[in-house]
Amino acid sequence: MDAMQILVVILSVFLALFLLLAIILVVLLIKVTRQIKHVTTTAQNAAEHMNDLALNVGKFVSPALITKFLMKQFNKARK
Repeated sequence: MDAMQILVVILSVFLALFLLLAIILVVLLIKVTRQIKHVTTTAQNAAEHMNDLALNVGKFVSPALITKFLMKQFNKARK
């Protein structure tokens, strides 16, 4: 075996090693991407629920505040 054949064998081994590492990296990136998608979906659902809650609370609080303000005005008018 001369130097060129030895160099070809060494380069082939490194190429196979890097190809294997690239495949493993792609698989890990796919898993991470799926986890990120799941987390973002959960966060979006939580944000939507909080928005709905805030809207519902706003519907009930506004009439209560108006009633409280009107009662104060009536009490001031009586005095």
